[in-house]
Amino acid sequence: MTIKHDWLKRNHEELYDQAMLTWTYMLDYMNRDRMGFTSTTAQGQWYDTVFATSFNNFQIKFEDWRDLTKRTAVITEKLKEAEDDFRPKYREFYTGFLKKSPLVTDDDLVSMGLPIRSSGRKPSPVEKTYPDYEIDRSTARRLGIHYFEHDKKSSGKPPGQHGVEVCWAVLDAPPTDVSELTNSSFSTRSPLILDFKENQRGKTVYFCLRWENTRGEKGPWSEIYNTIIP
Repeated sequence: MTIKHDWLKRNHEELYDQAMLTWTYMLDYMNRDRMGFTSTTAQGQWYDTVFATSFNNFQIKFEDWRDLTKRTAVITEKLKEAEDDFRPKYREFYTGFLKKSPLVTDDDLVSMGLPIRSSGRKPSPVEKTYPDYEIDRSTARRLGIHYFEHDKKSSGKPPGQHGVEVCWAVLDAPPTDVSELTNSSFSTRSPLILDFKENQRGKTVYFCLRWENTRGEKGPWSEIYNTIIP
């Protein structure tokens, strides 16, 4: 059965980026205490033992897999196992502890990369345009993608949009389809930063962008652009 608009990201990179938003937000103990996740509450203890343990394992396996010099079939299988263990715990964290809690605000959920509640409110629109951008190449081995609303050269996002997804790849020849851009990064605040290795300097990176709203629904892809890695 296919789940329509499932808030959990589907591929390794997107899930990791989403989980890192949640993890980073929960590292702030002021946020945790305000939402009731202290060391003395049952949900705080569940987070520290069940969720944190599963996420840490997923993070370690993902970092091993992300290193192309180390990636093997065994490492990929270990990542899948860690991800299969983490997904239900991530879902339980949202649906069981966050979504129904009066201590958790929609701003908290958005900051954690999670969908807001839909209790009677107008749902966030699916954006019909794609982001425009400017590239910052002032730092070696780094690209800063400054994105903004289409035909509106400002840093603001369209109403109801949570952030921007960028798919990209370093290729020897121009791609013919977005599916060839095998890396995915997500940003809720411009600019989105891409870092590269020394031996990639001077090579061409191809990329495209699209908006994603607070419910995880995605707008159309932009054209495929390219730039040289400084």
